[in-house]
Formats: sequence, structure tokens, C-alpha cells
Amino acid sequence: MKTINILILLVLFQITMYSQESLKREMRAAWISTVDNIDWPSKPGLSDKEMKSEMTAILDNLRSYNLNTVVFQIRPTADAYYKSSKEPASHWITGKQGLAPGFDPLQLMIDEAGKRGMSVHVWLNPYRVQKDITKDVLVKSHLYFKKPELFVTYGKTRYFNPGLQETRNFVASVVGEIVRNYDIQAIHMDDYFYPYKITGQEFPDEQAFIKEHRQFKDKDDWRRDNVDLIIKQIRDTINANKPEVEFGISPFGVWRNKSKDLDGSNTIAGVTNYDDLYANILKWQKENWIDYVTPQLYWHIGFDRADFEVLAKWWATHKYGANVYIGLGDYKITKKAKEVEWRSANQIVRQLEMIRSIPLLDGSMHFTANVFQKLGDTLRKPIVEKQYKHIALTPEANRVIKIQPAPPINPNVTQKLGQVTLHWMHGKDNKKFVIYKFSKDKLADLSNSENIYYVTTATTIEISPTDFQNYDFAITALSATQSESTLIQFNK
Repeated sequence: MKTINILILLVLFQITMYSQESLKREMRAAWISTVDNIDWPSKPGLSDKEMKSEMTAILDNLRSYNLNTVVFQIRPTADAYYKSSKEPASHWITGKQGLAPGFDPLQLMIDEAGKRGMSVHVWLNPYRVQKDITKDVLVKSHLYFKKPELFVTYGKTRYFNPGLQETRNFVASVVGEIVRNYDIQAIHMDDYFYPYKITGQEFPDEQAFIKEHRQFKDKDDWRRDNVDLIIKQIRDTINANKPEVEFGISPFGVWRNKSKDLDGSNTIAGVTNYDDLYANILKWQKENWIDYVTPQLYWHIGFDRADFEVLAKWWATHKYGANVYIGLGDYKITKKAKEVEWRSANQIVRQLEMIRSIPLLDGSMHFTANVFQKLGDTLRKPIVEKQYKHIALTPEANRVIKIQPAPPINPNVTQKLGQVTLHWMHGKDNKKFVIYKFSKDKLADLSNSENIYYVTTATTIEISPTDFQNYDFAITALSATQSESTLIQFNK
């Protein structure tokens, strides 16, 4: 009985520590969607100056919420928001596919997010090519015109055929190019592998099934294997190029209902990953093919068909070593919401509190960035006063080989005309820097995020003379795997 009581106290202690405002490691991300110009740019055809201004405004706003990660959609429809040798520049940027802006959007995002201490995950849609085939947007140099046999049309949307090895090879090559050329934290994909079903229409992959059936007799099992194959191939591609880069998936929120599988969730969802989207997420987690999973739990607490609390706890107990970041549906918040639960920001506040109360969860991602702009203090005030009060570092992935950075070199201080500037130089494997501010009468506690002053990729930062006089400042470095170096003091 004594042992049981001790275990209960330890669990309660863990929950308390995880729920407190000063949590140091927690994913706090926002998706930046580019398809349909949801987030950036606000419309096609803006000038380079206008697009750059919009991007920095988005990042400044997200930073004001103490978010630490952006998930930037760089390949919404087999096109590119980056310099690609394989696919044309996206028409969502300039209004014409193949016509790139005068700068590299992804590189700008990496640079500007880094200055603000934010990591960048790049979001790719693996198979969607053209969202609406009634619109003539594909440039003639697109792969579709060179190899039309690789593509299928379902409803109004054109896709790569997931049943063909050649298309999987191409998608993996796209991932390899991005990983080699850009300093990113993660490759991210959402729920669009096989598309959501259209009533009365069969996905047109019968010829691929005949051609490359791999001894499968059941088409559903074959489709699931097709998706398994691309996930494994992308994992291998990342490892072959930069094994420190993470791979994350943001699936639909329900893997399977319990009525279909005893290991499923206590839900009655009309769509599930396994049965309808052919995505066997749990297998990918068990096989170490992905580093994190972000289930899209865009339902309110208490929703009868798919309760947020039920699903958050289900995913927490089905993580299999992967990090779990809950996907939040901030976009549903509006005073005119059909469901009364979404008529204020309180639903998201409650969901964040619930995530904090479940120790096996590692944070959250918010859909999408423009909601933070639209809602302003309506959302900022409640979450920054509590859950996001202090800066938090992003979690370390459990499955990448950790890179231990050396501390920054030669931290020093200059004072000129009333300004105080902290300076330092890069040490080995330094990607970002964490500046700490400690009260003079307290120990330098690195575990408490209340002591984090700022995070940045820069090598200088200005601080107020008053802070400099009243506090001690120190610095650590973060590596590409978010591992932290030892602490170095700034000498006064």
C-alpha cells in the first residue's frame, strides 16, 4: 500500500509540474497554410515587398503568443514555395504557376522565424496536384504533361496515383531535395494521402491495382500498403540525407472506432484513418517511421461522436515512443458558431489546460495562423496569461540521434550611449541560442522557463540597462535536434 501511495504522489507531482505555467519544453505551433491563400500570401500577385511584410507580420504576431514553431505549407499542390528543380513555383504566390517571386519564400521563413526563436517544419501534401481541375493553372512544364499516366482525377481534384512506385519515388525525391537544401527541423504531412471519399465514386486506381498488386487480393489492404510504402520511403530518404530532421504526420483525429477495432477509440466517427483514408498511423508509430503525430482533434470537449477529451487521452496512450502534439481547431472560434462551445476562445483555453493535464502529451499545433491575427487579444490574453505565459523550447524528438552542441563562444557585453548589447559567437553545432535572465538572489535554474529571456538564431541582442543592472544573464545553444548545451555566463 505504501508503494502504491508513493506512485500516486509521483503521478500527481508529474501532472502538477506539467500543468504549471513555467513548462520549459512544449510544442506550441501554428500551421501557415498557403493553399487558397488561407494564411500567406493573402492573395496571389503581391509585390515582393508586400509578401515579405506580410510574412514578418505573421511571425511577429505568432511570437507575441509565445509560440515556438511554424508549420509552413510549401508544397500545397505539387508546386513549390522554395527553389525546386523538380516542380514549378506555386500559382498561389504570383498568380501564375512557374513564375517565382524575387526571393525564396522558404528561406525567408527560416531566416525570419529563426530570428524570433521559432523552428520551421515544412508541410508537404504528397499526392494532391490540382485542387480544382476546372481552373487552368498547370504550367506546361509540369510533370503532369510529361507523364500523365502517373495521375488520376477524383471529383474536381487531380492526384498522383498512390498505387504506382514511380510516383512514390518522385515524392521521395522531392523530400530529399528539400532536406538537403534547407535548414529545417521537420518534414510534415497531413491527412491527405488517399483523399476523403466522395459518395458514389470509386477512387480510380483499378489499373494500378492490376499492374502493381504485389500479391494483394483485397484493394483496401493494398491501398494501406501503398501509404505504408511511401511513409517508409520518406523516412529512409530523410535518414539518408539529414537524419537529424524529424518526420511528422497530422492525421484525421480518429484512427478507428472501437466498434471496428477493440484498440480503437470510444468514438462513432463517420470517417477514420484506417478504414477510409488507408492511413495506418499506429503502424508508422510502432515501426519508428515517424517522429511525431499531430491528430487533428477539431471537436469540442464533450462532443458526442468524437469527444476531444476521449481522443486526447486515447492518442496519449497510443504514442509508441513518438511525440504527440494535439491539433487544435482554433479556426472554429466565432461568435456565430453553430455549436455554442466554439463561440468564445474558452474552448481552446480548456483544451490547452486538458493537454497540460495529460503528462504523455507533448504540446499542440493550432490551425491556422490567420486565426491568431483575427482574434487578437480575444485569444492572446487568456492563453498568454496562463498556458503560454513564458517562452518554451520545442521538445526533443525521441527517435533522432541527438546532437549535443558545444556552448556559445566568447559571450560578452558592450555598453554604448545607454544601450546594452549582449554578443556571442557560434560554437560547434549551434543552431539557436537561449538567453536566460536570473534574479541575483536565486540559483541559475535552467528547468524553469520563467528564466528564459529570449530565443534566437542571431548572435547579438539588446537588453535594457535596468535589466542588466538588476539581473544576471547567461546563454546556452540549441542544436538541430533541439538539444541544449551547458550554460555560459555573460561577464559584467
